[in-house]
Amino acid sequence: MANENRTWFIKGLRDGIPISLGYLAVAFTLGIAAKNAGFTAFQAALASLTNNASAGQFAGFTLAAAGAGYLELAVMELIVNARYLLMSCALSQKLSPETSILHRLLVSAGVTDEIFGVSMSAPGKLNPFYTIGLLAIASPGWASGTYLGVLMGNLLPVNVVRALSVGLYGMFLAVIVPPARKSKVLAGVILISMAASFAFAKLPLISELSTGNRTILLTVLIAGGAAALFPVKEEENHGA
Repeated sequence: MANENRTWFIKGLRDGIPISLGYLAVAFTLGIAAKNAGFTAFQAALASLTNNASAGQFAGFTLAAAGAGYLELAVMELIVNARYLLMSCALSQKLSPETSILHRLLVSAGVTDEIFGVSMSAPGKLNPFYTIGLLAIASPGWASGTYLGVLMGNLLPVNVVRALSVGLYGMFLAVIVPPARKSKVLAGVILISMAASFAFAKLPLISELSTGNRTILLTVLIAGGAAALFPVKEEENHGA
């Protein structure tokens, strides 16, 4: 069992290298926001180590710059990061029932969009050491990028900063495209999700919701519809 866990941990480290490199580049812009909010490089890096969420951190740094109180900051973080509750629920179903509470807590600490996507694509039941390996290499990349962004971000040309800011989206496409090529249903769900996300950002009333709440609403509607129309048979799930 120990050898199996070590194998999965090493595989997580290897698969997490592209995520870490992407985080390192993208977090430069986060570092700029932290610097503008008055954070030191160490403080910004510590924030990245304890809050692995780009939208949540941008919101937090923005509120800090505006002089918001702790309660307002906590409520905003809860709303912006609420979608990770759904991701954690999905991951909990992929973990073996024998997975310990400690390992579940460690996995939950690393729930980001990219780590979630890679973890869910692992065959069969998820070995927690795989996700822990992903987190062990990806989280330092995110914190390091934030640290360097505070130190150097304002020295970079504006066009370079803008290019870095879209790097995360390209990396996320690299996570979802391979599985989509193998499943027409998944490809269709992804296309519907993109179209619905664009529509929700433009529709009256719905567009006034926070990004996190819109994401939750879309996830529940689209995932629920896909599960009802295209259920995965139990024997297929075990054979994955």
